[in-house]
Amino acid sequence: MSKEATATKFATFLKDKKVDVRRILTASHKLESFKAEDRSIRLAKRQARSVEDRKGPVDTTESRSGRPVTPRALDAALTGKSVSGPAKTRLLRALNVVLEQKKLEKVDLRAIF
Repeated sequence: MSKEATATKFATFLKDKKVDVRRILTASHKLESFKAEDRSIRLAKRQARSVEDRKGPVDTTESRSGRPVTPRALDAALTGKSVSGPAKTRLLRALNVVLEQKKLEKVDLRAIF
């Protein structure tokens, strides 16, 4: 069997769009890095849960996960090994940032996995 016969949808997509995997790792790190504003969001959510009769709206914005795509997860996605759902989502977000930088259309999860 040749390598092209066993290539995954994700690997062939990256090859067709000429996306370097190092750019995905860098974009994911920039996207998912845990920042001070994320800490304040989590603190507000924790305080809202502890106070029963909180007056005013609760901020429901999503904080970053603080967990970027790892080289191991990227390698698993490229070789066809199992990848968890959150890792697929992080890969997708990072890939969409790279595609946006290259002025290409964003993709959805079903197109690459």
